[in-house]
Amino acid sequence: MPLEFAKLPTLETDRLILRGWQWSDLASFADMNADPEVMKFFPSTRTQAESDQWVANLQGKIRETGFGPHVVSIKGGADFIGFVGLSKVMFETDFTPAIEIGWRLSREAWGKGYASEAAREALRFGFAEKGLEDILSFAPKINLGSIGVMQKIGMKQDAKPEFTHPSLDANSPLNPCVLYRAQKADFGSGL
Repeated sequence: MPLEFAKLPTLETDRLILRGWQWSDLASFADMNADPEVMKFFPSTRTQAESDQWVANLQGKIRETGFGPHVVSIKGGADFIGFVGLSKVMFETDFTPAIEIGWRLSREAWGKGYASEAAREALRFGFAEKGLEDILSFAPKINLGSIGVMQKIGMKQDAKPEFTHPSLDANSPLNPCVLYRAQKADFGSGL
């Protein structure tokens, strides 16, 4: 059965467009997932087939929840620089069930503030348009770039700030992970 892309609302910031997935994104997404530097804080890089399967699985989750990671494009520039958005946490631990915000951008897009700009808009969308009250984010403790994004977008370290990710070997260098939280009440009129 051919892949059918789920509808995501288009969101905009000053410099970026956050949009739904389309066929033309698959090659760029796979290239990004094959980059060892981009995937440094993940268990491994991904092949084209693995990347395509992730996007296919994502479409069902978007149809189920009405949200998911958006493709990020630069206005007047690159059509695909990665993704930013919301999704259900897909593992069980003491803070699940939960909704997380996550991001992955191509190396060429790093250091320009795109991740935090898009993530702020994804938080606004989750709180103001999807009625979420609480959004989490997590990353390996050694992933200082993602932790910096969490802090820039106003997330706060959770009361239990570290956890062992159940999908990773307990002795992996990617464990422990840090947990940050954004609550709708803290964003108030900023929505």
